[in-house]
Amino acid sequence: MAVAHVPLWAVCMLRVALATVYFQEEFLDGERWRNRWVQSTNDSQFGHFRLSSGKFYGHKEKDKGLQTTQNGRFYAISARFKPFSNKGKTLVIQYTVKHEQKMDCGGGYIKVFPADVDQKNLNGKSQYYIMFGPDICGFDIKKVHVILHFKNQYHSNKKSIRCKVDGFTHLYALILRPDLTYEVKIDGQSIESGDIEYDWNLTSLKKMEKSSAESKDWDQAEGDKSQDWEKHFLDASASKPSDWNSELEGDWQGPMLQKPPYQDGLKPEGIDKDIWLHQKMKNNYLTEYDLSEFENIGAIGLELWQVRSGTIFDNFLITDDEEYAENFGKATWGETKGPEREMDAIQAKEEMKKAREEDEQEQLVGRFGGQENTFQRFHRRDEL
Repeated sequence: MAVAHVPLWAVCMLRVALATVYFQEEFLDGERWRNRWVQSTNDSQFGHFRLSSGKFYGHKEKDKGLQTTQNGRFYAISARFKPFSNKGKTLVIQYTVKHEQKMDCGGGYIKVFPADVDQKNLNGKSQYYIMFGPDICGFDIKKVHVILHFKNQYHSNKKSIRCKVDGFTHLYALILRPDLTYEVKIDGQSIESGDIEYDWNLTSLKKMEKSSAESKDWDQAEGDKSQDWEKHFLDASASKPSDWNSELEGDWQGPMLQKPPYQDGLKPEGIDKDIWLHQKMKNNYLTEYDLSEFENIGAIGLELWQVRSGTIFDNFLITDDEEYAENFGKATWGETKGPEREMDAIQAKEEMKKAREEDEQEQLVGRFGGQENTFQRFHRRDEL
C-alpha cells in the first residue's frame, strides 16, 4: 500500500490554520499604524511615539516599530482587538524590544488590558491583566517583569529573571498554559519556567482559602450531624405483632428509627474529617484562583517611564499556539538579528576611524600651532 507524503508547506499551512491569532502587529504599512494605536491624552506631558527602525537595523522597513522620542517622560499608547477568553487555552504573548540608546533607567515592558480599558485615558492606574517585559534602572534593576492580575491584586513572579541590557533587538515571549504552568523565553531560548501556583506565591493564598473553606464546611457538617441524629422516621418494614391486643394496649404504632447522619454513603461512626471534607468540599480554589485565565482580553499597550528615550517596540503577537509564535519569531526577529549586528559593527568601525582621523587632525594642528607660536615669540623678541 502506497504511503501518501504530505508536503512540508502543507503541514505549515495546516498549523497556521489551527492557530488562533488574536493580535499581530509588524508596522509594515507606514503611518497607517496611527489608525490602530491610540495615544493617551490623560496627561499633556506624555511622551510621543514615532515609527522608526533606529540608527542601525537588519532591514530598514521590517525593523520599523514604535520608538520613544522624548527623554524623562511617561508614555501611554494602546491598540484594541476583538475580545476573547483564554480559558482552557494556551496564551502566548510575544514582542521585540530594542534599547539602542543603551537604557540607563526605564521600562521596556508591555501590558495586556481588559476590553473595556479607556484608551484615551490610559495611565499608570489603568487596570491590566498582564505586565510582561524588561525593566532596567541602574545597577540593581535588570529584570523581566511577569505580573498577573487577580481579585483586584497584582501578583509578581517571585523568581528573579534577568533581562538583556545591550542595545540590540531581543525577542521576549511569555507562555501561560491551561495546566497552570508557564514559560518565559528570550530570543527563542527558555530562561525560566515553572508552576504558576508556586512561582507567584499562590500557595499561601490557596492554603488560606482552603482553610477557610474547610472550617466553614466542617462547621456545616457538624451542624448537619446533630440535626440528622435528632431526626427519626417510621420503620415501614415493621408489622403489628399477632398477639397485639388493641383494647388493652391501644393502637399499635410502628417503631421509630434514627436517621443516618450522612447521606452520601459515609459511615456515621469513626468518620474521618479529611474524608468528609473530600466528599463535601467543592474544592474550587484551584479554578477560582487560576491566574492563567482571563475572561475579557481586548487590548495591548505600552504604559511606562523612560529617562532616556530611543526604545523600539515591534512584532507584537498574541496567540494560542506556541509553534505559531515560534515560527513568527523566526520570520521576523530571526531574519533581521544577524544583519542588525553586522550594521552595528560596520558603524562602530566607521566611528572609530572617524575618531582616529579627528585625533590625528588635532595633533597635526597642535604641532603646527606650536611652531607658529615659537616664530611669533622670536619675531617679537627681534622687534624689541
